[in-house]
Amino acid sequence: MRICVIFNPAARGNKARRFRKFLNELSQQCALKATTAPGDARRFAHAAVATGYDVIAAAGGDGTVNEVLNGIGDEPDGYVKTRLGVLPLGTVNVFARELKIPLKLEHAWKVLKRARETKIDLGRAEFIEDGNPQSRYFMQLGGAGLDARAIELVSWKLKKSAGPLAYLVAGFQALAEKQPQITISADGKKLAGELTLFGNGKFYGGSFHIFPEAHLSNGQLDVCVFPRVNLPTILSLAPGFITRRKLSEQRVRRLRAEKFEVTSDLPAAFELDGEWIGNLPATFSVEHQKLRVVVP
Repeated sequence: MRICVIFNPAARGNKARRFRKFLNELSQQCALKATTAPGDARRFAHAAVATGYDVIAAAGGDGTVNEVLNGIGDEPDGYVKTRLGVLPLGTVNVFARELKIPLKLEHAWKVLKRARETKIDLGRAEFIEDGNPQSRYFMQLGGAGLDARAIELVSWKLKKSAGPLAYLVAGFQALAEKQPQITISADGKKLAGELTLFGNGKFYGGSFHIFPEAHLSNGQLDVCVFPRVNLPTILSLAPGFITRRKLSEQRVRRLRAEKFEVTSDLPAAFELDGEWIGNLPATFSVEHQKLRVVVP
């Protein structure tokens, strides 16, 4: 079995340091591709599929996994030809937690080598950028409104030094701005609010069960709409986030669909797998059991 591991040698943090110490051992068991700039992981993954690797692993956070995921899809029949693997080195690692992949590097590597696979659904976003139609796959989650704007505003310097705290700071910055009204249209139904989150899996932000009924292979995306996002709303929802309880249905609106459109009355950002992608409008859909992924 041929494995290609794509990683960022400039990544910081304890996990990244442990990974670099592990490189000599890995180099004897797989091909290593070190990125030097944004877009490298996607390009390397595309080339690895074309070269015939059985497993292409992203060593990093959810953003790195997303980039590798899209690189696999750039090759015709890429999702048929190869499997996606994950070595979680990021700040949050939502996708790894969803798949129950161990967060310790040595254990995650053992999972990768065993190469047990399952098929999961693959989310897709279609949007316009600079007047041109674009599409981007995602594996876990997305959002439009406050969370995407916070990701757009996050200080990467603070993220490297303070981890998740950087998102909290950026969230309060985004909360101080005028919130756009976002409308979701699906199967003849409409929901509107100031924040929309949609999930292929249950988790958001690591361990928060925003989508308790979601499943990675049911052929649908779960949508959670917050009619209002202000400080009192955030404070009222905080206990549910912390204790992992289901959010109060008095505070949110839900729907489940295979495809939905998202628009806004003001410019509004959207994100996929924790990475800022662009601005609404956009169409989101799911392709049933399209992705082969290595799991425990």
